[in-house]
Amino acid sequence: MSRTQGSAAVIARIGRTPRAIAAVARIGLSEHILPTAATMVGACMTVLSIGRLSHSGRLGVVIDKMLAFDSVIFLLSAVLSFVAIRIATNSDHVEAWAERLFLVGLSLCAVVAVVIAFAIDL
Repeated sequence: MSRTQGSAAVIARIGRTPRAIAAVARIGLSEHILPTAATMVGACMTVLSIGRLSHSGRLGVVIDKMLAFDSVIFLLSAVLSFVAIRIATNSDHVEAWAERLFLVGLSLCAVVAVVIAFAIDL
């Protein structure tokens, strides 16, 4: 039985209360965070290495540091989502932290993109 079929069976068994549906909806969030966060680590490292080819001065150093920090945030998010998948029971707290870190990483990624866009003109 797949995890989705198992989720449907859990909903049918415990009823369709909003709390039960929300609990089942959170199952599998870590399965989406893990590969996406790992991909974002690779994307940050790629942009970091491409940025090293240009000589953008002091602003380039700031961009490099932001990208390095962003990749660490995505790495922590991936590790926490992996832990949430592995422990399976009472993983809501760990999964919530993985989600928060992932959103912080995405936000920082957007800020870096804006900084890079303005750095191109300099």
